Amino acid sequence: MSDRHGLRKKFWTAFVLQTAAICFAAVIGVYGASVVIKDILIKQALQDEARHFWSLHQNNPNAQVPDTFNMKGFLLPLEQVGAMPVTYRDLGNGYHSLDKQRGGELIWVETRDNRRLFLIFKQEQVDALAFWFGVVPLALLLVVVYAMVLFSYRTSKKLVSPVIWLSNQVRSWDPKKPDVSVLAAQKLPDDMDNEAKVLAEALHDFGQRIGQFVEREQNFTANASHELRTPLTVIRVASDMVAGESCLSPMAQRSITRIQKASQEMESLIEGFLLLAREDDFGHSEQAYWISEAVAEEVEKAKLLLNGKPVELTLEIVADFRIDVPYYVVSTVIGNLVRNACHYTDRGHIDISINTGKLVVRDTGIGMSAQQLERVFDLFYRGETTNAGGKGIGMSLVKRFCDRFGWRIELASTPDQGTVATLLIPEASSSELT
Repeated sequence: MSDRHGLRKKFWTAFVLQTAAICFAAVIGVYGASVVIKDILIKQALQDEARHFWSLHQNNPNAQVPDTFNMKGFLLPLEQVGAMPVTYRDLGNGYHSLDKQRGGELIWVETRDNRRLFLIFKQEQVDALAFWFGVVPLALLLVVVYAMVLFSYRTSKKLVSPVIWLSNQVRSWDPKKPDVSVLAAQKLPDDMDNEAKVLAEALHDFGQRIGQFVEREQNFTANASHELRTPLTVIRVASDMVAGESCLSPMAQRSITRIQKASQEMESLIEGFLLLAREDDFGHSEQAYWISEAVAEEVEKAKLLLNGKPVELTLEIVADFRIDVPYYVVSTVIGNLVRNACHYTDRGHIDISINTGKLVVRDTGIGMSAQQLERVFDLFYRGETTNAGGKGIGMSLVKRFCDRFGWRIELASTPDQGTVATLLIPEASSSELT
């Protein structure tokens, strides 16, 4: 996992976003406070001042208008309003907030008894209040937030460092032979906390088990490859020698033929199982071959299963194509599909067609229900309505081979009408039949 997707990067991103959100909220809060001060509090204060002045003026016509450091007042007869500066002259009754070019004051205008009252509040004072009670606390808040975020990030970085160290160690493992010695208790960093040590011990034990599994797999495949092939070779050579004898009876000849075919099938199965057991074996043939050759051979073998059955077996080659996988793999996959069609078809026909990257086996057998289709690839599963031989590993093996080589197998079936098996080989090198 790259650093840009690591825990440190995620923590840093989270803290930056959190800081940005806090700062944004603080800025919005200060701005909102300044707006409240200027447009609500000052406006209300000017209204109260005006109300208070008119109350004083009613009792004492000579009452002085407000004149303080922050606010100045003017009380003029209506005919003398023209003497006011142009900025104030045309203002109507009510609250006014002038822009900077016009002075920037906050003004309350009110007319009573042919007299107009002007209360002018200096906006610079509002800005000063906003600065001292808004910007300065905001700056202090941001400094505290940045300091806390930095402290939290460094603390979090220290807490996750053992986990990152463990991930780097595990990432450097060779899957075939993981070096778990670096996770031994005596080699762990001194600052690693208890939780990380528990995780390291679990990974250490897990790595040891993986190593033992790999070693057992290698020993099994090596022993099986030798110990199982040797007796099969002896059986095949001996059966070939016996088959060459001219004195054999027809029954003995048929038995020898069955032994030869069974040994060939067993040899193909052993090769297939060993291929599936070896992780680094991708299974390539010495040279590409036409798939029709493998299909034709399996069709000839399957014809023996139809002796005495009113079933017609046909092979149609629409477009042949070459394939580059071990011959025994294709033989196992196609052989299972063809043999199943023969086993489960008592009458009618079995049609096999080859097209570009596709093989279709269609029969008129007993078919399968939806429940049977869901389990057809399960290991050791056999349909309840069949008395055919087998232990239920054929279709499971077919599915495993298809998964290994990126093929796709599709089954469609209707009870008492038949089954259609479609094998799709997407990367096949095809050539139109001439």
